[in-house]
Amino acid sequence: MNRSKFIKIGSLAGLGIAALPQLSFDLLQNAFSRDQLIGKDESSIVGSSYTTKMHKETSAAFQKMKAAALIENIDIELVSAYRSFQRQKEIFEGKYKRFTTKGISPKQAIEKIIEYSTIPGTSRHHWGTDIDVIDANAKPRPKSVLQPKHFHGEGPFCKLKDWLNKNANSFGFYEVYTDNPRRKGFKYEPWHFSYAPVSKPMLREYKNLDVQKILQKEKILGSEHFSNAFITQYRKENILDINPKLL
Repeated sequence: MNRSKFIKIGSLAGLGIAALPQLSFDLLQNAFSRDQLIGKDESSIVGSSYTTKMHKETSAAFQKMKAAALIENIDIELVSAYRSFQRQKEIFEGKYKRFTTKGISPKQAIEKIIEYSTIPGTSRHHWGTDIDVIDANAKPRPKSVLQPKHFHGEGPFCKLKDWLNKNANSFGFYEVYTDNPRRKGFKYEPWHFSYAPVSKPMLREYKNLDVQKILQKEKILGSEHFSNAFITQYRKENILDINPKLL
């Protein structure tokens, strides 16, 4: 090989290597599509029903955690996992209609809804990484299972909560809406856990979306009341004021 040809090939190789870090960064930054982040793309979701659908990596980790809990006679049951944009829209708009029909103003209705329920397009359940869980072996089973009182004191799901407090993190799952009195946004949910290895990078990309523009484009009932100030506060408190280990 002559000297000029060697230099040319070497230069091209050097440029390729130099580009790799940027290429890797770009790939990481575009790992999830907009539709995945707002619950309109199920390409990474596995499962056949409302209580089995999850991101494929979350599902694998959940099965391992469930198997470990069964050794101690705790049967972790999914109450909710992946939730599509359309399903969240139905939940949100159903509550909005119910509250406003009772005479509550639109803005007050929205504030009441977001105590526990997310605005469609902003739910962590859209990612397939978040799960709401109870213990199927607990007796008696309450009529309304997702209440904080059932996970503390003499509640039927205390054993599950104690086990999750000790073991969930080792499987990659973290409680999202903790009982930290300084935390704002959604109220305490001792049943809601998130698979951090996937949800953390998804949140990082989600923060780059123009949430207000997306919500207005989707024509969600009541979206005309999603002002700049409201979205800024909602983003800060409801989307980002969570367990720091999930940021």
